[in-house]
Amino acid sequence: MENVSSHKHFILDGFSELGALRPVLFIPFFIMFIVSLSANSMLLYVVISQRSLHSPMCILMAGMAFVDLSLPLFFVPNMLLSFLFDWRGISLTGCLIQIYFVHLMGTFQSTLLLWMALDRYFAICTPLYYHEHMALSKFLKFVIPLLIRNVFMITLIVTKAAPLSFCSVNVIQHCFCEHMALVELACGSTAINNLVGLLTVFLIPVADFIIITASYIVIFSTVLSSGKTGVKALHTCVTHIVVITFSLAIILVTFLSYRIKNNLPAAIRVFFSIMYLFFPSCFNPIIYGIRTAEIRQHILKTLTCWFPIVKRPL
Repeated sequence: MENVSSHKHFILDGFSELGALRPVLFIPFFIMFIVSLSANSMLLYVVISQRSLHSPMCILMAGMAFVDLSLPLFFVPNMLLSFLFDWRGISLTGCLIQIYFVHLMGTFQSTLLLWMALDRYFAICTPLYYHEHMALSKFLKFVIPLLIRNVFMITLIVTKAAPLSFCSVNVIQHCFCEHMALVELACGSTAINNLVGLLTVFLIPVADFIIITASYIVIFSTVLSSGKTGVKALHTCVTHIVVITFSLAIILVTFLSYRIKNNLPAAIRVFFSIMYLFFPSCFNPIIYGIRTAEIRQHILKTLTCWFPIVKRPL
């Protein structure tokens, strides 16, 4: 029977331990938000406007920029308003919608890294068939199943969370609605929700990183057996390895912070949970823009056109 006293309105109480200092958080997170919007917009604009950058890898980078641009829009503005004006309330419907889009866009961060790893695999291990493998009709067989997987799993966790009753506290120890942070407040058994959450973790980011790791093991094996030519080709993978390393480090720290939550302040767990989603949105476009020579040159050219005071390096 449905609990008529179930809460339909929640308070997002992340960083409440800071008290009067909580509004100060607006400044660093606002700066990161502007950096994310500016860097990802610039990367998207350059790739879309320059025909010479319409290669499969650059298109995948543009896809990552789109995800990194979109993801913060679903939780950062509300979080900034909360810091500045102490607006902490959110309805259950709004919370579920936020969970859906934040987690859905988050899944595509690891999935796009998987598609990039496949691109490097085809480019280095089967260079003669690279364009055949990366043709849209062929590459869709790698895109559509993972797209369906991500949408299905995130839809499942939200539909399983929606019927829960929340009859005790309605305070979420977070700055935005996160799946397990909401489920922890539910009355009765949440075993199914926990199981679905674990399955989602193992079937999306964990499975993606296993395939990525396997791809790079094969790539390194191919490079080691091909001499100098292979070493030169391996340079194109460094950008993705850097991004993957940082992403994995943040994921591991966030995961461990929740496993040892009894020994960590809540503010630390909330901080890592935000950085898990937000930091890659700021970090990825800067790394891709700096490490990818073609993109870097076009960004400098664009900035020179927009701001003539900016001089291109000799």
